[in-house]
Amino acid sequence: MEPITNLSSGSSDPKTALMNQVRQESAVANARQLIEKVNEHCFEKCIPTPGSSMSKKEETCFTQCMTKYMETWNTVAKQYAQRAGQEVNRGNMVSNL
Repeated sequence: MEPITNLSSGSSDPKTALMNQVRQESAVANARQLIEKVNEHCFEKCIPTPGSSMSKKEETCFTQCMTKYMETWNTVAKQYAQRAGQEVNRGNMVSNL
């Protein structure tokens, strides 16, 4: 992680730059978590006995499982972001009163 003093690239406001860096690091962490969960869940489900190669059935199962898992992950992430945005808007409305 780079020091806070070097965060101003791309933004003249250090607070905005820091928030952007936190968002970016959060996105990377979420992507890593998604990959770990897909591998953990789908691999265990579709490949009961690992070998030197995957059978066509295992490949199909893994691909379908991964697709479904990622679609679900994206749906949950969108809903979370939408609710978080609503909470922020509610907070802004209350502070404007």
